Amino acid sequence: MPDNSAPFEIIAAPFTLHVAPVGTPFPDVDAEPAVTWVKVGTSGDRNYTEDGVTVQHSRSIEKWRAVGSPGPRKAWPTEEDLIIGLTLADLSLEQYQLALNHQTVATVAAGVGTAGYKSLGLSRGLSLPQRALLIRGASPYGDGFTMQYEVPVAYQSGSPEVVFRKNEPAALALEWTALEDPDAATENERFGRILAQTADAET
Repeated sequence: MPDNSAPFEIIAAPFTLHVAPVGTPFPDVDAEPAVTWVKVGTSGDRNYTEDGVTVQHSRSIEKWRAVGSPGPRKAWPTEEDLIIGLTLADLSLEQYQLALNHQTVATVAAGVGTAGYKSLGLSRGLSLPQRALLIRGASPYGDGFTMQYEVPVAYQSGSPEVVFRKNEPAALALEWTALEDPDAATENERFGRILAQTADAET
């Protein structure tokens, strides 16, 4: 992660996405993620297109209007979504499997007269595997500090279209949609939470 220079609250730095099985403990904001947290991209954010990681807070609002006036007199929320996306310029099968229900990559060793290879099935079927997401980058509170999004439950909701051409890398448009966490500590943390480091740990 590059240095975050003042003013710290203006962040112009890439964030990196990690995935892990649901229930995996999130790391402390100043600690390296455990090996259970798999970095998206063989080289992390160096495999993301310049659009970077997007965090979309989507909401639908219903409005009621009376017959006697054009403006709304009441409004209430009906739907809410948290959607995380990025475009991954990395077609290694270990990364491609993120778009295909987190399948296991099968490896076949080379033999006499036969080439070795890795394979993935192309059908996702009716299952919808869930993962926890960790998104990390620079904190708005100081140089070298970390901010992280912690999303306890999400599923891959994208429909990637891989285009092979000569003037641009082929890439996977990945998208995860959060599900409500039944074990959330508060109502405001049903999709998870954001942590932003403000100081180093005391010694």
